[in-house]
Amino acid sequence: MKKSEKEKMLSDDYYNAGDEELVRERNYARNLTFEFNHTRPNEKEKRQQILKQLFNSKGSFHIEAPFNCDYGYNIEIGENFYANYGCIILDVNKVKIGDNVLLAPNVQIYTAAHPIDPTERLTGKEYAKPIVIGNNVWSGGTIICPGVKIGDNVTIGAGSVVTKDIPDHVIAVGNPCRVIKSI
Repeated sequence: MKKSEKEKMLSDDYYNAGDEELVRERNYARNLTFEFNHTRPNEKEKRQQILKQLFNSKGSFHIEAPFNCDYGYNIEIGENFYANYGCIILDVNKVKIGDNVLLAPNVQIYTAAHPIDPTERLTGKEYAKPIVIGNNVWSGGTIICPGVKIGDNVTIGAGSVVTKDIPDHVIAVGNPCRVIKSI
């Protein structure tokens, strides 16, 4: 049986992002994030209701506007999550965020990727790899790249670009991000 473009997208295969179903789902998420980003700061209940239409949450969370994502439904967040201003999650594939995760301003989480070969890239093909962020993680203003797993009890320094997995109980910094200390 032939896979839909959405099924390809979620299984790390090349897919066509211009697929009608995917465009419709991205537009739905963009309309919700637009609404969220244009609420007043004191409209906390309205903000929560909008975000609950976008993604799965196990419990309490707080996200500052502006916030942007591609689909929303691929984002799963744990208990006690906080994202500061300017968070972007390109959730073309699954993004699983654990409990007690804090994201500083301008954290960017990208599951989306493109072929390295320019000829192949010009065909419009894309692919995506899931991202997992463990429990008790604090991330400075970082970029988290496709396919990365960040362990539990980790601090990622501001300005880092996380291109490879980060183990449990460490401080990691830099571009590319690397472990500098066990904790």
